[in-house]
Amino acid sequence: MNMKIINEIKTILMKNASNLTEEQRSRMYKILNSENPNFIGYGNKHSEIERLAREIHKKYQLSYEGACEIFKEFVKSDVHDEKVSGLFLLNRFKRNFNKNTVQMIYEIIPNNFDSWAITDTTMIRVIGPFLGKKGNEALAKETIDKWSSSENLWIRRAAMVILLKVIMMRKDFFISKEYVYELVEKMLQHDEDYILKGIGWLLKTCSNYKPNEIIEYLNKNKTRLPRLVLRYASEKLPKQKRVEILNKN
Repeated sequence: MNMKIINEIKTILMKNASNLTEEQRSRMYKILNSENPNFIGYGNKHSEIERLAREIHKKYQLSYEGACEIFKEFVKSDVHDEKVSGLFLLNRFKRNFNKNTVQMIYEIIPNNFDSWAITDTTMIRVIGPFLGKKGNEALAKETIDKWSSSENLWIRRAAMVILLKVIMMRKDFFISKEYVYELVEKMLQHDEDYILKGIGWLLKTCSNYKPNEIIEYLNKNKTRLPRLVLRYASEKLPKQKRVEILNKN
């Protein structure tokens, strides 16, 4: 039955593909910036793909194990929309998530995640909400600590996105502000744009709830933090504070 579901989803995604102009398609590919030379994007909106996953879930008596197998199949696809559909179908079974789900994603990322988009969607919509639940603090910390030490770019970015999602859920620092700053320092050892942007996004998220602490941290460290980090991190701060932070003199 899994192959029947997979083929049905593929057919619907292709049928509902957006009628993009060459300019629109080029812009979409530039934004998604996939590492995969065979990357394809149909342009289906996430809301449409999520609705399809909901309909498939309702139509078939699919188990959590079945959803995991379909996800593993779709995540290997060159088609971005298919990866996302597998992800959203898996998320229909979030009540079944456990430590093994986190490990499954960890093992899948290196060979199958090819862009910031699939990485961030997975962490913000699927893994982050699970790890942010009350009672999952130890697993969340274990995951962030382990993933942030990975040699893989997308696993390291995922660690930061998980942390910022947990912070969004709690509207406060996770564990402590020192824990956040320690992760930032750890990530600063890498100079990839997607890591630096991830650091900025993490600090910007913290600034929504603890602006004074983030202002203090950025001002204290602005002479050594990359400008890309400062730009992203200060986006939500008061204009004058942002000007002060971006002025490294």
